Amino acid sequence: MKYLKFKNSQLEASNIIMGCMRLNSLSVKEAQRHIETAVEAGINMFDHADIYGGGECEELFARAVDMRGSFRDKIILQSKCSIRNGYYDFSKEYILESVDGILKRLNTEYLDILLLHRPDTLMEPEETAEAISILKRTGKVRYFGVSNQNAMQIELLQKYCEERIMFNQMQLSLVHTPLIDSGMTVNMQVDQGIDRVLGTLEYCRLRDITIQAWSPFQRGFFEGAFLGDMQHYERLNQMIDRLAEKYQVTPAAIAVSWITRHPADIQVILGTTKDRRLLESAEGSEIPLTREEWYGLYREAGNMIP
Repeated sequence: MKYLKFKNSQLEASNIIMGCMRLNSLSVKEAQRHIETAVEAGINMFDHADIYGGGECEELFARAVDMRGSFRDKIILQSKCSIRNGYYDFSKEYILESVDGILKRLNTEYLDILLLHRPDTLMEPEETAEAISILKRTGKVRYFGVSNQNAMQIELLQKYCEERIMFNQMQLSLVHTPLIDSGMTVNMQVDQGIDRVLGTLEYCRLRDITIQAWSPFQRGFFEGAFLGDMQHYERLNQMIDRLAEKYQVTPAAIAVSWITRHPADIQVILGTTKDRRLLESAEGSEIPLTREEWYGLYREAGNMIP
């Protein structure tokens, strides 16, 4: 397992994160085993959100492990807030209220990381920054980030925020690559050259903001997995299978390794609730794909390499 050290922090996290969005589909005993499986694989970071299962996922996590024992000090616990019923809310009052609820459900005194969940276009950045300052000062949250935000949205918040924005959670997989596409076809009059993310990948690297990739096996917005989809991605799956045989891993590990191979040191969030699937995917933490293999996978996913 590869571990990342984050600048200006005491954090050292695995580049594979266990996502807890579907944890409430498990019993307490099953959740305990799944968490233990992740830890045994070297995963020390867990991703939550207050909306996952309406808070049930956070509650179940706390019931499955001893959050008052030594286990808490060994893990990095991350949660997100700001998605409400059909709208987003970055107001000071709501952020503070949400974090109190998260801490209560997780049975912990602090979060290692809080992410603001998707952009709120009605954000008053001074007010949001004040909430972040209070959470830091009171010890309820140690580090901060955002999700699904472009470079300018982050820059606007950072202008008013004393605490560094350290993380940005974005959708990224072999077949969902807006973060990369326009940078590959600069100044070309092709659809791939349309910049849908305002250079966010490069911006995050410049600002030492770690990207966390969600849905690493999905095509589109929850349109299904591309692994094994021979109807839409036959050539891609054939290449993935060849590389899986070469590196003696599963196709899932190759899909993960395509993300972790990038020098931006991107973390990958695994949302599976299957122990075996988690272990197989986590093997993609540090597979040394060559440049030829990385670009080959990108090309077989249907992208242009000019």
